[in-house]
Amino acid sequence: MSANHVSGTPWREAVAIAHAAAAPLPAEIVALRDATGRVTAVPVTARMDLPGFDTAAMDGYAVAGPGPWNIDGRVMAGGEAWTTHLVRGHCVEIMTGAAVPAGADAVIPYEQSTVDEAAHLTVSGQVSTRTHIRRAGEDSRLGDPLVPAGRLLTPAVCGLLAQGGADTVPVHRRPRVRLLVTGDEVIAAGVPGTGEVRDVFGPMITALVAAWGGSVTDHRILRDDPALLAESLLAADAEVIAVSGSSSAGRADHLRPVLDKIGARLLVDQVACRPGHPQVLASLPGGRWLVGLPGNPFAGLVAAMTLLRPLLGAMTGSPIEPAGPPTRPGTISQADASDPAEGRRGSTLLRLPVIGDVPLIPGVTRLVPVVADGDRVIVVPGARPASLAGAAAADALAILEYGWTTGTPADLLPLTGLL
Repeated sequence: MSANHVSGTPWREAVAIAHAAAAPLPAEIVALRDATGRVTAVPVTARMDLPGFDTAAMDGYAVAGPGPWNIDGRVMAGGEAWTTHLVRGHCVEIMTGAAVPAGADAVIPYEQSTVDEAAHLTVSGQVSTRTHIRRAGEDSRLGDPLVPAGRLLTPAVCGLLAQGGADTVPVHRRPRVRLLVTGDEVIAAGVPGTGEVRDVFGPMITALVAAWGGSVTDHRILRDDPALLAESLLAADAEVIAVSGSSSAGRADHLRPVLDKIGARLLVDQVACRPGHPQVLASLPGGRWLVGLPGNPFAGLVAAMTLLRPLLGAMTGSPIEPAGPPTRPGTISQADASDPAEGRRGSTLLRLPVIGDVPLIPGVTRLVPVVADGDRVIVVPGARPASLAGAAAADALAILEYGWTTGTPADLLPLTGLL
């Protein structure tokens, strides 16, 4: 292979292929308290009006008609409701969140009212253009859609569903991932000796899979043995098998011959990117999926974000990252940009000016670690395929295509706040 050329599927096309390969997994019902980070399988509707009753938005006095007003009593949030109709010229002292009595026109906040100091029975004040009353159903009505299918359940979304009366929510089941780390030189723990390396994929891929809505249910270190690799691929009780190492063309790289032997079908065989070129996506017998990751740690991270992330996104019902750049810097890329209210995981990429010196090759996408610096990002120098130091210091990976020059915008894949 020429040093100036990397063959394979274009990077953005590889992302699209991985997302299009799989279908969302079946739905399961989970408690709302356990739903953060999951993706809704069906639209969720309100089980009640929001608010459920006319509610005071401020501490003060609920008044009827023109003032001054006679004080008839007090209404506390969570206390007994005021059961009689409030007549003109009268008011009740009221707390934020309490049910507003029928007949009240507005709530006058304490700081905008004056109480007769002699008798403490009358209130004076000016009713402003804001009534400080949240009317029943003004946010949504019983049966109105609260959250669409395919929505990432953030803490705020879960809070909204709780407001709407939900105790549980239907979400797509988590994809199960088996992680196979290959290499005679790989050790699971401790300080490596001469000729040994630590398994970095175990903690790294396990965390990434969890952030992307899946679960690593099995993690094994395998010797460089094609028979053992074939057995582990066929016996896996998981929707996805991620294999680190063994994906290149070296003497100990057995993945492609093994895939051919067991009847797998290659969807992506190498990607025109650096690092992470020798990555693989294949369908396995039984409807399962394989993602082959380069053994170099940073290259493996890039490959996971290229193929594993969109594959798991498809299984959890999340949308794909955009296939093309937006038209303006400082914006989000397309995909769901036409419907930003959807706000689903992975639906958009931030695009900012990138500052740094990065050599580029025609037809090859470079993914480089960058750190945030105001309204731009700066390339972390010295990133190498075998080192995670650059990625560990970075906030995102910048996706640089041939023709990019320093100071011009590029799409970013987040490394922090992966959800």
